[in-house]
Amino acid sequence: MNLAKALGSVGGLTLASRVLGLVRDSLFARFVGAGFASDAFLIAFRLPNMFRALFAEGAFSAAFIPMFNKKVADPQGKGLPDGITFAQDALSILLPVLIGMLVLLEVAAWPITWAMTLGFKEASHDQFAFTVYLARLTFPYLLLISLVSLLGGILNSLHKFWVNAAAPILLNATLIAALLLFHDHEALLTARNQAIAVSVSGVLQLLWLWHACRRAGVSLKIKRPQINADVKRLLSLIWPAAAGAGAVQINLVVSTALAAKFLNAGSVSYIYFADRLNQLPLGLIGIGLGTVLLPTISAQLGRGDDGQAMQTQNRGLELALFLTLPATIALCVCGVPIVAALFQHGKFTETNTLFTAQALAAFSIGLPSYILVKVLTPGYYARHDTRTPVRYATMSMVVNLVLNLVFIVPLKHMGPPLATAIASSVNVAMLWRTLVKRGHFVADAQLRRRAWRLALAAILMGAVMGFANALFVPYTTGPSLTRWAAMFVLVALGGLVYLAATFLFGALRLADVKALVSRRK
Repeated sequence: MNLAKALGSVGGLTLASRVLGLVRDSLFARFVGAGFASDAFLIAFRLPNMFRALFAEGAFSAAFIPMFNKKVADPQGKGLPDGITFAQDALSILLPVLIGMLVLLEVAAWPITWAMTLGFKEASHDQFAFTVYLARLTFPYLLLISLVSLLGGILNSLHKFWVNAAAPILLNATLIAALLLFHDHEALLTARNQAIAVSVSGVLQLLWLWHACRRAGVSLKIKRPQINADVKRLLSLIWPAAAGAGAVQINLVVSTALAAKFLNAGSVSYIYFADRLNQLPLGLIGIGLGTVLLPTISAQLGRGDDGQAMQTQNRGLELALFLTLPATIALCVCGVPIVAALFQHGKFTETNTLFTAQALAAFSIGLPSYILVKVLTPGYYARHDTRTPVRYATMSMVVNLVLNLVFIVPLKHMGPPLATAIASSVNVAMLWRTLVKRGHFVADAQLRRRAWRLALAAILMGAVMGFANALFVPYTTGPSLTRWAAMFVLVALGGLVYLAATFLFGALRLADVKALVSRRK
């Protein structure tokens, strides 16, 4: 499999989803702003959103895909029919568990919301009750997105990556439609309509994946629950993988709770908008690479081709650095014009822009580590080791909590993002060290030669963009077309400088481009 081509397929659709996500957030900032109403919705949406990243993009895929691939590839089995039988067994256990969990969450919504906010700093009893109400509206999304993850895992295993990658588009399209059609001059009502739209989008995503599976010849039937050996194995892998894959998300929940408790109204929104921008390269690069690498490496290891698996992971790291380093520098250097262009209109003020850009810079320091987690963990999951990542993730969560408590008072809204970034970097360092120690990863000559050259190219690009900032900032608060054009030109300038610098420093060669184009053809 051509890693760059596969990533391009997933990344193109993820790009469409993330662009729609920016449009959604821009409209949300316009109609709701950064205050209590936005904080209430974003807290209500945090748990379903965390569960999506933790379960749908992490734990279930990490445990299910290698087992499903093994069933399909087993020369002594029936191939795909065996995989379908395994998926039906998983569904028969997963569905009643999810229904029970949803009922529990709806009943316990008040203490759960309190745990996620520590009671808010300035919220009245009625305001807190409104946040609980929004949480109850969004909780059904947890059940729906978990079923989506099962169907998406099947399609990824069949190398139909694009279908699953297109599903999040429905989430953003639904929320945008709700903002355009059902916004109100009262921000609280707009926030309520957004909460309803979250669960509606879950229904649409489930229907989309179910239809795609039927077209691929996979039709799952709900059976009587039966815990056989395969299901026991799956369950034993899911829970540790959940913590391992969800360290960043759990860290964000901790950061959100501390911000809600100790910082002023709007701080949760600053962190959210900053995280959304930080999630753009993470979604395009990290999730795309993780989606492609796990089934690819697990299939290579299943064939006994350890050398090819090692090469795949080297190229994954190289591709991650090539795309991540310039994104990191750009978000740190150009945070103010980017945030202003996207969000500073309507109820979103210049002060909101400055504080969001500060939080974005803190988040972006950890962007390489957020993505490297997605590249390194398949090296464990493909070998059915979900316990080591969870151990390291737990350690990183402790680091995050301690640093949050240290940073939140002196650094305010910058403290939680910076703590999350440092904690993620600690997690990556431990994952890397253990893979190397076990002999499961060795950086080859090509990766070692290119890594430091890519870093130099990104630094040069950052210097140019720093000087260009002053020229573009006045245009980022003008009419919509002007502000988007200014941001696009600024980002395009940075991209061109970076690309030129990679050739200048020898990180990229013309032969590499020709080889890539030739493979794609």
